[in-house]
Amino acid sequence: MGVVPVKEAQKLANSKNLDLVKIAPQAKPPVCKIMDYGKHKYELAKKEKEAKKNQKVVTVKEVRLSPNIEKHDLQVKVNQATKFLKSGDKVKVTLRFRGRELSNISIGKKVIDEFKDMVAEISQIEKEAKLEGKQMIMVLTPKNS
Repeated sequence: MGVVPVKEAQKLANSKNLDLVKIAPQAKPPVCKIMDYGKHKYELAKKEKEAKKNQKVVTVKEVRLSPNIEKHDLQVKVNQATKFLKSGDKVKVTLRFRGRELSNISIGKKVIDEFKDMVAEISQIEKEAKLEGKQMIMVLTPKNS
């Protein structure tokens, strides 16, 4: 409509039973639009809700191991991790050292490497195994195939 005085624009909006909405108040002169503001707010909320619906929430599941774990127990933990990875979750593998086990970190490293090899087909490493205090932590993500 071009440059119109504020009072005239307000009268125009009132005559059409609509609202006068400032689009760019910093501009010289300010840019306004005649619209149904309630409908505009509703459509914005609808778009936001739709965007949330399409969002994928990634959860992190944890699998705990110990350095002196038996083969079958390790296989059970691998099966758990496999189930988590197939459902699209990240897996945090935690190997906890207790007491004197901390003096033999190499045993724990072998266990975590064996675990990594067993799930290598369906996962990729996001964070390499690293000793943090009394725990060795590794994070795996599902492979995109």
